[in-house]
This record gives sequence, structure tokens and C-alpha cells, in this order.
Amino acid sequence: MEEIKRALKKVSSKKKAKILQRFFKTGAGEYGEGDIFLGVVVPDIRKLSRKFQASDIRHIIKLLKSAIHEERLLALLILVLKYEKGKENEKKGIYQIYLSNTKYINNWDLVDLTAHHIVGNFLMDRSRKPLYLLAKSKIHFIRNLQFEDTFNISKILLLDDHDLIHKAVGWMLREVGKRNMVAEEKFLKRHYKAMPRTMLRYAIERFPENRRKAYLKGTI
Repeated sequence: MEEIKRALKKVSSKKKAKILQRFFKTGAGEYGEGDIFLGVVVPDIRKLSRKFQASDIRHIIKLLKSAIHEERLLALLILVLKYEKGKENEKKGIYQIYLSNTKYINNWDLVDLTAHHIVGNFLMDRSRKPLYLLAKSKIHFIRNLQFEDTFNISKILLLDDHDLIHKAVGWMLREVGKRNMVAEEKFLKRHYKAMPRTMLRYAIERFPENRRKAYLKGTI
């Protein structure tokens, strides 16, 4: 594990670390409060994940519990690679590791880059109950034209008071619309007036201009 940490530090940048600390809102009272960054960009972390993908799973779990953001992301990306190449029992084990360590998967980028590869894939032909505890994992089902869970979770989160949740739900609805505009609009017509403005703007981002204005004015 120490070799992995040294490799990360080798490609780190104090200048980038400061930028990332601001971008991921790590100040007092912000959603990423206290998170520590080395200043390593995602492409470099991906390269390291391929280099160290054969590492012992016990070391990867320890790395996932690190206080350093990039170390957690690297651990997750290695888990994704292990999952993709694993046998069925190995996939199940990695899925269980992911769910039992969600307290460390605590920022939107960690979820967005990994959840659909592991949680979404594993649940594809199984019960979706865990999905309702991991709302962002629904992107895998959207890609496979299965929208019901996306809409159900969106209804649950309609009145959430966090801006990040507004963006996430709006983005997922937009992804549905890219594949099936009729399905998205059917949902929007029922719920758009109750949506936070940010959520609605994200959801209708790809709509024709006149349609977007109509939704924003509430005249649909």
C-alpha cells in the first residue's frame, strides 16, 4: 500500500490541491468539509489504477478508508477494474465491499466515477431495493433504458434541500430524456412545478428553447 501512496504523491501538485480543495467545497460548513487533497488529476489516478489493479484487496480496502481524497478515488477505481474482470463470486464480494464502505465514498465525484460500474451493474438483474439507498447508482439502469427506479427516486428527492441533490436528480432526468423524451416529459408534467429551480433547469437543459421557457414559466 505504501508503494501506491508514493506513486500518488509523485504525480501530485500543491497548486492543483488548492484548486481542488476550493472546487470540492472543503471549507468549514461546506459539503466536503475537512477533505484532504494531494492535487492529482483523474487521468493520472486512472493510470495508477491500471498499474496497481492486481494489488491485494485488503490493501485496497485500507486505502479506501484514507483521509486523502485521491487515495479513496484510486481505491475505488481499482475496485471497478477488479469487478469488471472478476468472476461472479468476486463481483459479489466487491459489491458488498462497496456497500459496506459508503461512509468513505462521501463526495459526488467518487460516486459518479464508480457507483454505476459496481452497484448499478450488480443490481441489473436483481432486486433494486439497495438502489433506493444509493440514488446516484441509477445511471446504469438509465443506460439500459430502465427508467422506473430513476423516476421513483426522483420523487423521493423532490423536496430535498441540498443543491447537489437538485443537480444530481436533474442530471439523471436529463439522461433519461436523451434516451426517451416522452418518458421524461410524462414525469415532468406531473412534478415540475414542485421541483427546485436548479433541478428543473438541469432536467430540461436539452429541450428546445420554446419548450424550456414554457417549463420555466410554468405554462406547460
